[in-house]
Amino acid sequence: MITISLCMIVKNEEDVIARCLDSIKGIVEEINIIDTGSSDRTKEIGKKYTNRVFDFEWIDNFAAARNFAFQQATKNYILWLDADDILTEEDQEKLKILKESLAPSIDAVSMNYHLSFDDEGNVVSSLKRYRLVKTKNKFTWIGNVHEFLAVSGNLFDSDIAVTHSPLSHNHERNIQIYKNMLASGETFSPRDTFYYANELMDHNNFEEAILNYNEFLDSKLGWVEDNIRACFKLADCYNKLNDIENELGSTLQTLIYDAPRPEACCRLGYFFMEQAKNEIAIHWYHQALTSENEQHISFQNKTFSTWLPHLQLCVLYDRVQKYEEAYYHNEKARKYKPNDSNIISNKKYFDKVLDEK
Repeated sequence: MITISLCMIVKNEEDVIARCLDSIKGIVEEINIIDTGSSDRTKEIGKKYTNRVFDFEWIDNFAAARNFAFQQATKNYILWLDADDILTEEDQEKLKILKESLAPSIDAVSMNYHLSFDDEGNVVSSLKRYRLVKTKNKFTWIGNVHEFLAVSGNLFDSDIAVTHSPLSHNHERNIQIYKNMLASGETFSPRDTFYYANELMDHNNFEEAILNYNEFLDSKLGWVEDNIRACFKLADCYNKLNDIENELGSTLQTLIYDAPRPEACCRLGYFFMEQAKNEIAIHWYHQALTSENEQHISFQNKTFSTWLPHLQLCVLYDRVQKYEEAYYHNEKARKYKPNDSNIISNKKYFDKVLDEK
């Protein structure tokens, strides 16, 4: 059986760190907590779980802090979590099983990262991250902010999920790091440019975000998944600026990189739906339900391949008076969102319409 060192970097996490550690303490053999300058009770709480609490002077570089954390590990494998992450009871059991069964030849294990949920508890957005890595391989983190772990070798894709459950978010931290990098004359990598554009967009600086997304795409050095996300982000920026033509163009640009993703299909469906081109819209929403989206390490918003296209198809089929089809898709949407008031109202409406027919 493998042994695991948990490695975390933290700062002012007194509200969440115990929740995280409670969810993992019985599974890992070692807990390493690297504090980057807390002024609250974070370190005090951490010391209730481990005597391996270290200080690291914050230098506006997440990769440096995480690499220092990894250097403290003494067990076979390293598991990394953030303080606002948790493992549910189901995923705790899955990790215990993995510990028993993981072949020693495996260099890194990916896990799902559940980022958000709807009111029904369904996972809305998720991605894959390499969470468990062999210590002796000395894999390193890269990037001052939005850092990534560079792994290689014999990789294993698990169905274990880490759940992100933040109580608050520092909206200024990341963009300030990027601004400090620019002020110091540091050269951005294409990945830095992409994530800086994301920060600019989140701060409603849409024009500058557009410039950076285009710079990133023009470099032709981005990972395909980031290229596709950049196109969707561009479309969102143009939407905010009421530039419908470029919004559509940015959505279509995703087709340069891969077959139509469910999100692209839904965006195109909505474009034609707004123009009352119902049959074309119907085509694209059906395509959203049939498109493959099995990327190994990528962001996925399940909304675009589950209830949303079904609900839009319900509306569209109602427009063209195909009520049986409309009812069918409303029922499909209801399986995902059984308590949604609009879907419930739709059901009552179609029950009446179909009864009268």
